[in-house]
Amino acid sequence: MSENENCVRCGGIVAPDGRCWDCGHAQPAFRSHVEVTAPDGAAGVSDRGGRRGVNADAMALTRRGGWTIGVVCDGVSMSPRAERAAQVAAEVGARVLAARLPAGVLPETALGEAAARAAQAVAALATPADTEVSPACTFVAGVAGPEGIWSASIGDRRAYWLPDEGTGMTLTEDDIGEHDALAAWLGAEAEDTEARIRGYRPSVPGRLLLCTDGLWRYLPDAEGLRDALIRVPQASTDGVDLLPHAQELVRYALDAGGHDNITAVLIPVDATAPPGRTSPETPAPGGPAA
Repeated sequence: MSENENCVRCGGIVAPDGRCWDCGHAQPAFRSHVEVTAPDGAAGVSDRGGRRGVNADAMALTRRGGWTIGVVCDGVSMSPRAERAAQVAAEVGARVLAARLPAGVLPETALGEAAARAAQAVAALATPADTEVSPACTFVAGVAGPEGIWSASIGDRRAYWLPDEGTGMTLTEDDIGEHDALAAWLGAEAEDTEARIRGYRPSVPGRLLLCTDGLWRYLPDAEGLRDALIRVPQASTDGVDLLPHAQELVRYALDAGGHDNITAVLIPVDATAPPGRTSPETPAPGGPAA
């Protein structure tokens, strides 16, 4: 969408962030379907789904100095400018990780800093007009490097380890309170923005998945997610290309109803543990498995 297109509500000019300059309305077509890739074959797909007016999910994907970095954020639906909050958090989180990891900072430290900086950036979006609630989103980041994989989460967006063989697992824990209410998020009203961080050292190759609940509500466990990918034809070349795999996961959620925005980021992972160590409890250096 260009800034010269007209607003669907008032006919005004649409800004590059997908909102009308005149009335502030979020445009339905803005980021309705987005696909991104990285040089190592990592890929992400985000779709508005079949029921939502706008896509309030956001993702960032990059590769820096031997590290593949992914961030997925989901705007809290009851907050204003939720899609803007998700975009800002994803961009800031990825930028911090892209600067800190190649500099030799421990992954746990870099992920904690990325989540904290993203939280500050989202809180700064609040304005005096936001009298009851301000822009808010949830956050999950994942990184893959020579020593293993790490994840950090705030809210109920998830990271999964999907090995090519053996048992997969959920790497994150949902921040959910009574009656399935969200217990942690990024935003000016958030009380707890400390990320849950986990490291893992895989003994077999596989994929690190980051996703929003638009996907995991339909496929909540690692085995179900991996089974959904079996239908994807294997590429005839030696290169890794996970875009068809991310597309398949999003397609599955759409076919299942697509009640929410859907985002899936897949990162290829090589084995980093010594041969023969297949336990899912093998820790990554510097951090426990759980």
